[in-house]
Amino acid sequence: MTILPLERIRLFCTALGPAEGVPLLLVHGWGGDGREWSPHAEALADRFRVIVPDLRGHGRSEVPDQDNTPAEMAEDLAALLGRLDSGPAVVVGHSMGGQVVNLLAVRHPALVRSVVALDPAHGAHGDEVAQIPVRLAQYRARGAAAAAGFVAGAFSRSAPAGLRTAHVRTMLGTPDHVVAQAYAGMYTGPDAVGVRPRSEAYLRRRTRRALTVWTSAEAAAWERDTLHVPGSRVDHWPDSGHYLHEEHPERTVRLVQDWMAGEARTGPGRA
Repeated sequence: MTILPLERIRLFCTALGPAEGVPLLLVHGWGGDGREWSPHAEALADRFRVIVPDLRGHGRSEVPDQDNTPAEMAEDLAALLGRLDSGPAVVVGHSMGGQVVNLLAVRHPALVRSVVALDPAHGAHGDEVAQIPVRLAQYRARGAAAAAGFVAGAFSRSAPAGLRTAHVRTMLGTPDHVVAQAYAGMYTGPDAVGVRPRSEAYLRRRTRRALTVWTSAEAAAWERDTLHVPGSRVDHWPDSGHYLHEEHPERTVRLVQDWMAGEARTGPGRA
């Protein structure tokens, strides 16, 4: 466990597993930190080199005054992988982290073997898009206190006890300006790719094989129509809340293991 002083940012990062193992980067979402990947990291470290950062502005990483956006977070992760000299990684991200790892794959394909995105923060449409200005105004006015309400409602009835409370606490510990800047960076900023037309444009630029898991059947059907790299696929987990990787940790570990076994057989996917 260490804080790595990269040229652009100081990131807190942990690494488990054999140094010679295939690198596996696990990326948390908005208002979270790398602790949510702890059971997955331990389970996967017997086979892979598991790298778990806290994104800028989150957890124990540096908190800049500005530029706490997915686009900048993707550049941070590119610098991190370069610093670790680990070779191309399978990159896994949840929610905003799913947007971050897809941006990483588009901007730095040489650093990415493939992408796994879990309920990613892209493809917003309809009522969700209509609510973005109101939500952003709330986050700018009240920061993490406003965002905690979203987090509290993001779990299924069958979520493990304590999971909702843990995430509300973590969100409340996220600096207010980071909450607002990250949300704007996902949906309204000049580099934002969260709204469906922009999401489709950037997904068309992705040249690496991708697995996306959605809790929404409509979103899963939409993203299936964007796939163009052979071997890519979209799964649908209807029995999950938004934090599906934590509601179903063993299932998520099996999903990643099976995906990486396929990677070992076929190598990095390219368009």
